[in-house]
Amino acid sequence: MHTNFKEVIDPGSTEAVLLSQIDLKRLPQHVAIIMDGNGRWAKQRGKARIFGHQEGAESVRSILDTFARLEIDAVTLYAFSTENWKRPEEEVSALMQMLKHYIKNEIDEVHENRIKFCAIGNIEGLAEDVREEIRKAEEKTADNKGTKLNVALNYGGRAEIVDACRKAFSEMNAQGVQPAEFTEQHIEQNLYTAGLPEVDLMIRTSGEMRISNFLLWQVAYSEIYVTDTLFPDFRREEIFKALLDFQKRDRRFGGVVSTGGS
Repeated sequence: MHTNFKEVIDPGSTEAVLLSQIDLKRLPQHVAIIMDGNGRWAKQRGKARIFGHQEGAESVRSILDTFARLEIDAVTLYAFSTENWKRPEEEVSALMQMLKHYIKNEIDEVHENRIKFCAIGNIEGLAEDVREEIRKAEEKTADNKGTKLNVALNYGGRAEIVDACRKAFSEMNAQGVQPAEFTEQHIEQNLYTAGLPEVDLMIRTSGEMRISNFLLWQVAYSEIYVTDTLFPDFRREEIFKALLDFQKRDRRFGGVVSTGGS
């Protein structure tokens, strides 16, 4: 068993069996997760939707602990989209308070695990008290060299690309660069995820077969893994299953393998 897991995994458990099958030299560098199904999980139990979000926070802890132990370079979590403002006001308010509480109370453990916290999206559109907790969390973990945690808040993939283009055009104009010289690199270096590896693996829980306006540029060649498991149940065992599935993929990036193929 990977030595980093000895204290948290029973050697005879299913988790241990799955971990033993993972090639630790072929892990994805950047994993993105659409955390879906919290509301349905709560509804199945006759609870309010916020109860599902609270339980989903436990899955976030499991994800971060697992990826930190595996030394995954980066993970981006889709926490709140620009479209989520359309949800009932009571739910949105509860989500914001839960987010603030989570950041405030979990950042010490995140810091101890050498995880670097960063919020991406239209952060200025969030309430001042939430922005303040984000600012303190980013400052506290700024020098950490472990897993980079990006939490997408008030985020939309199309809006990110528009923002990146605007920044790029402004820079080009200031430098006297002509439009004909505009390249993909100009966009990439102005994305919220600039400087991070491209997304190798995108995971979506709850069985929905769509990207939902998440990291549209970054997932161009990502492997996509969809599981019927609702997010509150997406813990270490499910993470290992996703990684094993990823390692079975033939990643060709538009080309062909040496043995042929379409």
